[in-house]
Amino acid sequence: MIKFLKDLLGKVIDIVGVLVACSVIVLLGTIFYNVVSRYFFDDVDIGLQELEWHLFACMFLFGMGYSLKENAHVRVDVIYEKLGQKAQAFINLFGTITLLIPISLLIIYYGYDFANEAFISNERSGDPGGLTHRWIIKGAIPASFCFTVLCAIYVILEQLHILTGGEDANTQGETL
Repeated sequence: MIKFLKDLLGKVIDIVGVLVACSVIVLLGTIFYNVVSRYFFDDVDIGLQELEWHLFACMFLFGMGYSLKENAHVRVDVIYEKLGQKAQAFINLFGTITLLIPISLLIIYYGYDFANEAFISNERSGDPGGLTHRWIIKGAIPASFCFTVLCAIYVILEQLHILTGGEDANTQGETL
């Protein structure tokens, strides 16, 4: 059952990772269009410039969880890399449970109110021609940390598997 849950979470996380990768392509296309339009046609679209920021923010926010699942996040490896696999798993488990999940839950709690206020007030860009529905990007904050909690659960299951004598998680089949 635990292996099934871990595999299911891994597939969901991988799907979000693919969507994040696609958002990078959309972001590059938007930037290219804005640059061409600005320098060749002397035309500036404020809404598209704001869309660039929103796409980048979503890419970063949802990419955090995906990089956690892939063990590609930034860490200080001075001591960690010299430890054995079980010691590394214990550190990962401890950090995930005591730091990552509580901080993520706080951000979800306060981020929901942040996005909800923007929704209720119908907040929009202060710039003429800017994007409406600012609650969407503000809602991405708690949504991305819900995703990060899912990724943290995946990491917990993976580290428990290592601590209980399972095979090396890094040698398991790659899904992407």
